[in-house]
Amino acid sequence: MSTGARALEVDRAAYLASAPLKPGDRVRFVSPSGPGTAESLERAIGYYRDWGLDVVAGEHVLVPHPRARYLAGPDDARRQDLVDAWCDPDTDAVVCLRGGYGAMRLLDGIDWAHMRRSALRRDGRPKLLTGSSDVTALHEAFRVHLDVPTLFCPMPGNDVFRDAPSVRDDVRRWLFEPWGGRSIVGPRTEVLAAGAATGRFTGGNLSLLAMALGSPEAAEVPDGILFLEDIDEDVYRLDGFLLQLLRVGRLRGASGIVLGSWHKCAEPDAVRALMQEYLGGLGVPVLWEQGFGHDPEALSVPLNVDGVLDAGESGARLTVGGAT
Repeated sequence: MSTGARALEVDRAAYLASAPLKPGDRVRFVSPSGPGTAESLERAIGYYRDWGLDVVAGEHVLVPHPRARYLAGPDDARRQDLVDAWCDPDTDAVVCLRGGYGAMRLLDGIDWAHMRRSALRRDGRPKLLTGSSDVTALHEAFRVHLDVPTLFCPMPGNDVFRDAPSVRDDVRRWLFEPWGGRSIVGPRTEVLAAGAATGRFTGGNLSLLAMALGSPEAAEVPDGILFLEDIDEDVYRLDGFLLQLLRVGRLRGASGIVLGSWHKCAEPDAVRALMQEYLGGLGVPVLWEQGFGHDPEALSVPLNVDGVLDAGESGARLTVGGAT
């Protein structure tokens, strides 16, 4: 944990017993990675306002990058929106509109001590960051520097949020209901390696975790239950990412591993065989196809909170809270 993180104690378990949000709370929309459109922003705002939330969009969310069309504006502008959103004393949650690429470009210019001093809502509970995919870079940074709970979930500016009512309903429940005791096993979940584990939920997109190796956020290897997913990667690239995590100890440091979706990657059997090769002999429970990530019906997963993984012949149990 950074020096700034030690300056303030945050209750990571706050949302196990109480819902993160209630109608009337303020959420700030930001685009730390790739660009969206005015139409997708308007649609996203509509969803969250229909849930009774006060929505404020970042000043630069629709400002194009002068060189890179894959970025939602210059780094300084995207960073300013993120910092302004988080440090607004009236903010209760910061919602990333979409992924893509670019969130990691923001990290080195952030004053984390300042962010840490702004980590609590007016009611004393931690603010919440939500998003997935490339936002993995922010989830990891917020875990290391701020030690707050975050929510890895589909993003309202993406087509999956528009196309799948089940996705919207799942995200809404994570925002408006307590997390403690909630089961997050998907309908296709299988046991790849049996066993039981408790510990902190960490992880996210596999390629982003590998990209971060060598950074300040990866200086210490966390233990606990590691979540991994990815999209549009061939087997040899997934192989390389796993090898990187294995060599730095991220895989062997895990008490359990949860594999989400591998949407548009190689054939499922080939990906499963690769995972079995790397993870099956670690001596920890491993779940296959839990459902979080880029699946068209993707489930949400809380990060930097504790949970329980129990994988046996009768099936799998993955529950938020309950770790000792």
